Amino acid sequence: MFGALRPSSVLNGGLLWKVPYRLSNTRKANLRQRLKRVDSVIAAVAESGVECRALTKALELPKESEMLAKDKYTTYDPKYQQHKWRKGVHKVPKWTKGF
Repeated sequence: MFGALRPSSVLNGGLLWKVPYRLSNTRKANLRQRLKRVDSVIAAVAESGVECRALTKALELPKESEMLAKDKYTTYDPKYQQHKWRKGVHKVPKWTKGF
């Protein structure tokens, strides 16, 4: 369409809507910081003396420093058979909001 109702370049697939090919170093660092903060919260709750099944399960999980890169930066997706069922975490909607 032409004139005032012409679609903008953003609506036509501008940079806002494109997913980057891989995670940048900054985004990886921010993800590692979030995982470390989660580890510190789990450790603080464990030190406080609270006991529950969810906490015992959380203590069995590996810490950020023990995790493989595959587990840090990818997640399971049943539609991604071509990539061995793993999908880059940055392609998941709202991946910075929590897992």
